[in-house]
Amino acid sequence: MKANKALGDLHGCLPAPRLQNQRPFGVDRLEQIFRANTESRLMELFLFHFRQTGWTLEQVFLGTPAFGTVDPANMEAVLSSNFKDFGMGPRREITFPMFGDGIFNQDGDAWKQSRELLRPQFHFKEYADLGMFSDACDNLLDNIPASGGVVDLQPLFFRLTLDVTTAFLFGESIESLKLLENTGEQTFADAFNIAQEYVAKRFRLLDLYWLIGGKEFRDACEKVRFFADQIIDRNLSHEMTEDKGSKYVFLRAMAKKTPNRTALRSQIINILTAGRDTTACLLSWTFFLLTRHPQVLQKLRVEISELNGNTDLTRTSLRNMKYLQNVIKETLRLYPPVPVNARTALCTTVLPTGGGPDRKSPVLIPKGSSVAYSVYTMHRRPDLYGMDAELFRPERWDEQMALSQNETDSKWGYLPFNGGPRICLGMDFALTEAAYTIVRIIQKFPTIKLPKGEPVELVGVEKQKITMVMSITGGCNVELRQ
Repeated sequence: MKANKALGDLHGCLPAPRLQNQRPFGVDRLEQIFRANTESRLMELFLFHFRQTGWTLEQVFLGTPAFGTVDPANMEAVLSSNFKDFGMGPRREITFPMFGDGIFNQDGDAWKQSRELLRPQFHFKEYADLGMFSDACDNLLDNIPASGGVVDLQPLFFRLTLDVTTAFLFGESIESLKLLENTGEQTFADAFNIAQEYVAKRFRLLDLYWLIGGKEFRDACEKVRFFADQIIDRNLSHEMTEDKGSKYVFLRAMAKKTPNRTALRSQIINILTAGRDTTACLLSWTFFLLTRHPQVLQKLRVEISELNGNTDLTRTSLRNMKYLQNVIKETLRLYPPVPVNARTALCTTVLPTGGGPDRKSPVLIPKGSSVAYSVYTMHRRPDLYGMDAELFRPERWDEQMALSQNETDSKWGYLPFNGGPRICLGMDFALTEAAYTIVRIIQKFPTIKLPKGEPVELVGVEKQKITMVMSITGGCNVELRQ
């Protein structure tokens, strides 16, 4: 305690505003969180808490201090400048039944080794021809009736991204879009979703995560592991040596370094989660927003019409479509696939801002404390994005925002792909996949609109499903006609 006080005094630390508990041990906060999640309004609750206290806050849960922040300077400290002071903490134990010892649960040398094995996979030359995107999009479009009608795009997007991810990382697509009635793939998808829901509940209980589990969770994790084993068997049955000019395949490279089957399985499940879920959520929210903002869709359609069909679709041409990129940026701003994340202090450390009456003093973070950071809330700060920060307006990315006036805010105030040493390696891949898919769907269907009877709510008020990612409760229902 004396050492903590000395460090706090050295940096001029003052307490962050505290969320006051109404019941012992913060039980009321726990009830509030679970109720909001049941109502699909968890992010709305977190946004309310930060507006109530300030952009950095403290709460005590079960006697342990926990901090939350949506301040870019603090994000930089946690994710970059003080990176070595923070680790996964209880996250590993919370997620281990599903994710095992994969890259997203690893720290230190193990994490570095996994990341270095993944890095060559995401060189843009590995996907520059867009062939795997084209094949998967063809299959997706084949699943939409030529006569059109109302379609829930969200489950189709989850299949699309699963097909692309397996083709890219494991050398062969499982082609789930060709086999919509495939019970094996559906069993995996259902089990994957169930397991993720349990993991999310365990996160919310922090140190009491072990209370959440049971047979349904164990069975779901077992089915996910079985699916990963099938991928291993299918891919490693091929010859392990490739020709000089062949593409890099992560699974085969990993198998050479790690013959341990359990480790391979864990890596597959981790990478599937990142590759399937995040981009599927981005695509779902994009069309959710476009159908509710027809003027944006029309402006995007005009830009797409300048292309020469599919022949002009390249990674470069997609990146040069300014309005398309703005639409994607704005969707990621409002609905980052991973809306909230956390790190645990491995030693007593300091956040640079958020304490004291003016909320500008450094804040002492004791060893073992959790620091949650909500990108979702930060992206809605009016002092960074303007008074209309909660509106979907892609044009803002062509304007001078307060965000760009400060180097720290500019670099750390927009983090849909995390930041620092753990920034998402697949960022360019995901953005290319999303852009390509959006263009192909808009090219195919002259009519894309909101079905009659679908609710239109204020941005951020609609119901959101939070697991490891943020999807749409009720799906992305769209009326499509050729």
